[in-house]
Amino acid sequence: MLRLNGHPDNVSRPPFGVIAVHRSEENSALRCADLFCGIGGFHVAARNLGLHVVFACDIDEPARQAYEANFGLRPWGDITSIEPADAPDFDLLFAGFPCQPFSIIGRQRGFADPRGTLFFELLKFIKEKRPVGIVLENVKQLSTINRGDVLQRILDDISQLGYSVDSRVLNALDFGLPQKRERTIIVASQKPFAFFDWPTNRVKMTPLVDILETEPPASYFVSEYIRRKRQEAHTPTVSPAIWHENKGGNVSSHEWSCALRAGASHNYLLVDGIRRLTPREQLRLQGFPDDWEIVCSDAQTRKQTGNAVPVPMVQQVIERMVNHVGQHSIARQPATPQ
Repeated sequence: MLRLNGHPDNVSRPPFGVIAVHRSEENSALRCADLFCGIGGFHVAARNLGLHVVFACDIDEPARQAYEANFGLRPWGDITSIEPADAPDFDLLFAGFPCQPFSIIGRQRGFADPRGTLFFELLKFIKEKRPVGIVLENVKQLSTINRGDVLQRILDDISQLGYSVDSRVLNALDFGLPQKRERTIIVASQKPFAFFDWPTNRVKMTPLVDILETEPPASYFVSEYIRRKRQEAHTPTVSPAIWHENKGGNVSSHEWSCALRAGASHNYLLVDGIRRLTPREQLRLQGFPDDWEIVCSDAQTRKQTGNAVPVPMVQQVIERMVNHVGQHSIARQPATPQ
């Protein structure tokens, strides 16, 4: 089990732009915590909005290496080994807490799965640090498992700590990314609201051709056997397209990608039925900038992007949360891939 790795006191700037924050000199940018941080989708969104991430944690060592390489902030380790009082204070809490207990790919055991109980580690941080705003992300199935009882339990637990809470299923396709990725987003605020101001304007999708690399390495092309098998099973109507083979062996293709998955087979998604997505393409599908430094193996990056949160989607939610708590205004910056 990974253990606490010391206080991340020295934080350097990431290698991509930061927006100026409109606050008085005596008040620095809102401070954020990034729990179950993965490679930092929430962090990219926060930096795009001029916020300052002061604390992160994740149990996965390769993800922590990628996070540190790109943000200069070393995430702490296993959240169950961290005392919230030992972490820096923060104003906003972000977390993509483990989704496997609630995922359609898994058994949807919810809180019966030990990983599901990691949500209660979040409650410890909320109780201790009292953030003014909270944004959480999980799989779409969190909203429906046990007829919605699991989600309601989560909302009730946060509400009992004195927060207004709301939730909604959002799709990355509606935020400019060519990836159908539906996620349950939970928001909470100390400042009361009757209904949260969810983003509703659909952003034009970035064309898939703008995501794909023009000269992918030969190693990403599948064998002639796999290519022929796919072509025998499916006739596409658009190109370029991402071909998707589901668990039943059915093949479909779209001008967008089905959701990236951390544990999927290497040939789960194929570009035009002939090659796998490159690590850079996977990062682009999640909204990470092109100057994101890839420091892990292809296998680890595939896992990391499959676990990541879509940056443009959570960026819009975070922006509305910050505007709701009213502590500073945010200059807009598109988070869609370039």
